[in-house]
Amino acid sequence: MNTKYIDLIEQTFDFPQEEFTTENNKLFWHGINLMELTQKYGAPLKFTYLPKISENINKAKNWFADSIQKHNYNGKYFYSYCTKSSHFKHILNEALKNDIHIETSSAFDIDIVNNLKQEGKIKDDTFVICNGFKRDQYIKNIGSLINGGHKNCIPIIDNYEELSLLQKETTKQLKVGIRIASEEEPKFEFYTSRLGIGYKNIVSFYEREIAKNNQVDLKMLHFFINTGIKDNAYYWNELTKCLNVYINLKKICPTLDSLNIGGGFPIKSSLGFAYDYEYMIDEIINQIKQACHEAGVEEPNIFTEFGSFTVGESGATIYEVLYQKKQNDRERWNMINSSFITTLPDSWAINKRFIMLPINKWNHKYERILLGGLTCDSDDYYNSEQHVNGIYLPVFEKDKPLYIGFFNTGAYQESIGGFGGLQHCLIPHPKHLLIDKDEQGNFLIEVFKAQQKSEELLSILGYHKQENSTEKVQKEETKEIVF
Repeated sequence: MNTKYIDLIEQTFDFPQEEFTTENNKLFWHGINLMELTQKYGAPLKFTYLPKISENINKAKNWFADSIQKHNYNGKYFYSYCTKSSHFKHILNEALKNDIHIETSSAFDIDIVNNLKQEGKIKDDTFVICNGFKRDQYIKNIGSLINGGHKNCIPIIDNYEELSLLQKETTKQLKVGIRIASEEEPKFEFYTSRLGIGYKNIVSFYEREIAKNNQVDLKMLHFFINTGIKDNAYYWNELTKCLNVYINLKKICPTLDSLNIGGGFPIKSSLGFAYDYEYMIDEIINQIKQACHEAGVEEPNIFTEFGSFTVGESGATIYEVLYQKKQNDRERWNMINSSFITTLPDSWAINKRFIMLPINKWNHKYERILLGGLTCDSDDYYNSEQHVNGIYLPVFEKDKPLYIGFFNTGAYQESIGGFGGLQHCLIPHPKHLLIDKDEQGNFLIEVFKAQQKSEELLSILGYHKQENSTEKVQKEETKEIVF
């Protein structure tokens, strides 16, 4: 009778897969011996496999290049990385090896751009697409970037006031885009995105504010779908409406030459994941080509802003199962040595699912369990996997540790969870490794950040804090104001 965990996986999925294999009943990911890694560095453990970032970037660039050639498409393709998915320097350094561009969303993003420019990672002709609702410092930083000679900074106009605010910050020629306020899926609580300008108002806004404005060139129409690029009626309907706006604008705006189809690709969230990236790209290029040909306008350059697709599949997290609690006749709770709320916040906040597999004991019998985090919060749990409406893992044995891995966790988790800051119930942030490869294919491992210590958290909370002279003066000045 096939009752081992590996039997369950092989009967349920096409396994092994490109990135997942097993050897001696232990899991390997991209060729990395995860049990060996865990034994050396401990758990909980987070790590980033940097080569996966370049791999995904080049996959997308090749898919677009093939489709552009197939359809004899006259526009160019530009791959952009939206930094909000992960702002870490090691992520940007890896991504920028591949001749890509950047999308920003806040004032401090521009400081990161300036830092990377000083190091030669970003050039003056790299596109910096400035998205988001802009006020004060963000506007000033964009103006400073343009005044400093950056040729391809394109702020995306999100509301009617931003254009005049940007013009106050620079006397140089402005290249701008306009973001469409797309209509949300029917299941949303509201009809139209809070971001951007409505479909029906974009042409009139251009005619009123830009057409006769000698300082401003409209270069880009920005189209973003919150749920991402999916093969469903909703996405294709919104794309069609976007193309109608582009065509109407292009007929009266000769400087318009680019269409940004942000709202990225999905990433693998299950061993049963299936998504035809090449078909979607081919159909998008085909529809844009046909619509422009029928209207007698030039095809636009295509920009994408892939965040999760760029970095998501590079990340993984390993936990140890500390203990099993049998709460009743049916429910067994495997307690991990960390917290889902702090280390995988999307699993708690938006019920996002990740690939979850044991690191060891693949030849053991399996059981259905629930996974619980360490905090005292009743929501700190993970209770379902994609392939079945429950979690199956090798049977827990107190004297034989079980380790489990969550994969494709590289996007957003550190930003949302608060990397290096306070964690819920003061559960420390895990040790974080960076894994790269040399030219010979050997793995290069670097400890990016050790596990948080008590002193770090206490310092943030105001305990054991060493005040410098500036802080003392500021505190004294505050007291004088108060009293």
